[in-house]
Amino acid sequence: MKVAHVNQLLSIVLLPFLNLLTAFIVTTLLFLMVGIDPWEAAKILVKGAFGYEEGIGYTLYYTTNFIFTGLAVAVAFHAGLFNIGGEGQAYIGGLGVGLVALGLGALLPAWLLLPLAMVAAAVFGAAWAAIPAYLQAYRGSHIVITTIMFNFLAASLMVYLLVNVFAEPGQMVPASRAFADSASLWSWQEFMAYWGIEFAASPLNLSIILALICCVMVWLFLWKTRWGYELRTVGANPDAAIYAGINPKRIIMLAMLLSGALAGLVAVNELLGVQHRLLLGFNTGYGFAGIAVALMGRNHPLGVLLAALLFGALYQGGAELAFEIPSVTRDMVVVIQGLIILFSGALEFMYRAPLQRWLLRFAREA
Repeated sequence: MKVAHVNQLLSIVLLPFLNLLTAFIVTTLLFLMVGIDPWEAAKILVKGAFGYEEGIGYTLYYTTNFIFTGLAVAVAFHAGLFNIGGEGQAYIGGLGVGLVALGLGALLPAWLLLPLAMVAAAVFGAAWAAIPAYLQAYRGSHIVITTIMFNFLAASLMVYLLVNVFAEPGQMVPASRAFADSASLWSWQEFMAYWGIEFAASPLNLSIILALICCVMVWLFLWKTRWGYELRTVGANPDAAIYAGINPKRIIMLAMLLSGALAGLVAVNELLGVQHRLLLGFNTGYGFAGIAVALMGRNHPLGVLLAALLFGALYQGGAELAFEIPSVTRDMVVVIQGLIILFSGALEFMYRAPLQRWLLRFAREA
């Protein structure tokens, strides 16, 4: 077994499995400390996430958002950038969706309006990411600091717009008027009913298909195109990339534009698929959770898909767990997610060195 194959096996299979196993072992110990049967809690969590149609719908609805933000973080990370601005980029993507849906909803049919709203979500998310990208590429500002700052700027901007511009006259709720019917994506229930199949009502909608398409497109871009090769080269070794004639500034801009566009697509799921209006806080939590999804998925689209499904199950199953066992609060579910993030990110190298030595020794003996 070659060293490259050992590292690939470690990164893709063994380390994620061991990190996840460690997180669940620590969670089991915490449950035992507070007097909760961990086996019973695990059954409730799994049943709540996958045991009935409505639960599956909610799990996949959350998964859709995590796919978008996880891919956003992964694309930037391959270029050596840590985009923590997914929250703000998703929020501004919602502004793009709202402008198209509210401005053109009465004029255009659904087959034209919906694609335009999706493009607007991506373009506005990319535009919001372009400013930190420019500051990193041409002014030397650190991408982590600027993207965090732009999260707060996006939140403040949206509060102002929804209170002073988009709010319906006479209403106290900081939200726009409802979108036209032509600006609504089919729910999964409606989609299945079209084919004569019954499915329980849930927030799941056709944006999950868009998320899966994005997984495939990101994989093709990163590993099957020249631009993707250049992006990964800059992330791996900027000096070697410059020597090879690659312009790192252009790659930084490209990576962040793609990252922002992917994060902006969260608005497609939330606003076109579920809320059908522009409102405050529709993005809350998804941008930061996308960091954990990308770490858990090793920044590979397939890994991001699986990690997003895991976090979607934790969101939905955790809600069921908090409902069925009153002593389990939502905070404890957040602790489980935090442990997964801890062991997948900060403590990733706890297992890497000994496992690598063992695998290489096993390969030599074989």
